Amino acid sequence: MTTSQLLAYVAISSLCIFKVNAMDTFIAAVYEHAVILPNTTLKPVSSEEALALMNRNLDVLEGAVTSAAKQDAHIIVTPEDGIYGWGFTREAIYPYLEDIPDPQVNWIPCNDPRRFGHTPVQERLSCIAKSNSIYVVANIGDKKPCNTSDSQCPSDGRYQYNTNVVFDSEGKLVARYHKQNLFMGEDQFNSPRKPEVVTFNTTFGKFGIFTCFDILFHDPAVTLVKDFHVDTILFPTAWMNVLPHLSAVEFHSAWAMGMGVNFLAANLHHPSVKMTGSGIYAPGSPKAFHYDMKMKEGKVLFSQLYSHPYHSAVNWSSYASSIEANSMGDQEFKGIVFFDNFTFVELKGVIGNYTVCHRDLCCHLSYKMSEKRSDEVYALGAFDGLHTVEGTYYLQTCVLSSCDTKTFSRMC
Repeated sequence: MTTSQLLAYVAISSLCIFKVNAMDTFIAAVYEHAVILPNTTLKPVSSEEALALMNRNLDVLEGAVTSAAKQDAHIIVTPEDGIYGWGFTREAIYPYLEDIPDPQVNWIPCNDPRRFGHTPVQERLSCIAKSNSIYVVANIGDKKPCNTSDSQCPSDGRYQYNTNVVFDSEGKLVARYHKQNLFMGEDQFNSPRKPEVVTFNTTFGKFGIFTCFDILFHDPAVTLVKDFHVDTILFPTAWMNVLPHLSAVEFHSAWAMGMGVNFLAANLHHPSVKMTGSGIYAPGSPKAFHYDMKMKEGKVLFSQLYSHPYHSAVNWSSYASSIEANSMGDQEFKGIVFFDNFTFVELKGVIGNYTVCHRDLCCHLSYKMSEKRSDEVYALGAFDGLHTVEGTYYLQTCVLSSCDTKTFSRMC
């Protein structure tokens, strides 16, 4: 066999092995976790007390991972704040933090737990992933020391980050993401100096990861899809539902559809603060979701997904631009939705085509109702502007609102 023949044989063999190992579909799991919260205190607890609480939550999470593995799931996502809860001061969160290294160090904490100091949570997560042969996505806290040579170093001499970690089916740390866009009340954490774009490859597609409030911003969320072409987004979240347009299931499923990716959203389960709503979403439709304001228990969801989901060829911007927007100025009215001043138009028939515009945004709706009760009013609304309550972010959003006749004048 000549050298060129040998090289051709090796190349063909490698290609065949890759094709055999690559998977067209995979089974995804997400876990909505009823987190066990610490006792309210402004003072830091001991590291032993912090670890004891985290282990209680890890016991529950391990049960969910084991359940997912028995269903042949390849990856499971768990929620933001799912290991220690929320509501900490900067000092109070410190005992819960670990030093999380860059995944390039090639580390399996389960095999070498002392390599980067005292890291019992990372060790346990790694062992859970390894023993169940499944990718595990979790949210924990990272700490990084700094000094006066760094002009941005906090006064306590450390950066603290809200951090997602991913361990592969062998327990290896393969991804670490520091949350960029912190929600109000997350003063215990720092934002990275610039958004981190974190991806990793598997035999069942390319994955990207970000956290909760990040979804309302371009970076890193949109960048992961547009510039890095990920197939699936991993989304740990502690999402408080706000109707009508910031409800978890609706928002996350719409994001998956609009961006043309799979979206695995794991929320906390704490109905008293409107936290519920987890799901497995494909670009074409939701595959599995859970929303429950009554039960106290968590929930594991499973679904099969395409590793490389089909991306719609429809250019929705071009489609919307092609629609002739008939003026409905005499029928429009204003209404407040979550502190924003929307422009609305009432839907008056059981079938119709309506357009409503606010600044540069026009919303189009073609619809047909099975019935329209006399005690109901439906309205199509548009808002294009800066939202400044419970966070500051720019919105361009369309809403379809249902109100009964008694509240119509106040626009529910």
